[in-house]
Amino acid sequence: MGVYLSAPRIEKASEDGGNSRLKYGLSSMQGWRSTMEDAHAAYPDLDDSTSFFGVYDGHGGKAVSKFCAKYLHQQFIKHEAYLAGDLSTAIQKAFFRMDEMMRGQKGWRELAILGDRIDRVSGTIEGLIWSSRNGETKDHDDDWPFEEGPHSDFYGPNSGSTACVAVIRNNLLIVANAGDSRCVMSRNGQALDMSKDHKPDLEVEKERIQKAGGFIQCGRVNGTLNLARAIGDAELKQNKFLPAEKQILSAEPDIKTVELCDDDEFLVLACDGIWDCMSSQQLVDFVREKLKTRTF
Repeated sequence: MGVYLSAPRIEKASEDGGNSRLKYGLSSMQGWRSTMEDAHAAYPDLDDSTSFFGVYDGHGGKAVSKFCAKYLHQQFIKHEAYLAGDLSTAIQKAFFRMDEMMRGQKGWRELAILGDRIDRVSGTIEGLIWSSRNGETKDHDDDWPFEEGPHSDFYGPNSGSTACVAVIRNNLLIVANAGDSRCVMSRNGQALDMSKDHKPDLEVEKERIQKAGGFIQCGRVNGTLNLARAIGDAELKQNKFLPAEKQILSAEPDIKTVELCDDDEFLVLACDGIWDCMSSQQLVDFVREKLKTRTF
């Protein structure tokens, strides 16, 4: 069967939550893939005034998406820019920090646990979206010191993940995206794209890829990936003469900031499986219709 099943797994895992400022709901389905490679993080109370939501669509395995769901929000909140109130810089640095943390002995060990051993410990996790929980935000050793060992020269995983993150603080919304997951906001019923899909045929992506020594074949980076930005995929980030944001595949997020107003109804963060089937406006229309049947 390869990486695909003979029939899709259509069982859904769903949950909801919120606080005095907002409510959220989430749902996942494995579909045709042989394993569930997507993950998410939902923290309505990242701190007293900030909420954090992230969708991570893995490819080539599940380890990188789970790594991002576990650590990206932690690196965001601990960065000095966050403490100074510069949320855009903090979230950008957190994206790049994921690639840094996945290198070396400790990174190799953590990826092995998240991507492999966890399935043998608890088969019930297989097929469900992996979620980082609220209790894991604080009191976690993420200083990530250098460790010597047989995998100290590990340069990072060959699997990867998109990352699409929404941060809400008071009336400010910040969306950071790397890859082809997408964030859409409904403003008085009209779809407002808060991110753009990073595909290799976009001129700015094509230029970076080629300058870094890569190529595009059949719409794929080096003939393999059909997206131009992602966390992980270390084999496409090995040009030692270029900074991280200039590599064949970049983890640099596009960041969009808007001030929320009374016309803003809801946000949708979703992997590309949704956008392959529906436009942004079609999904907004669908969600609005479903919300009419709910009482909050």
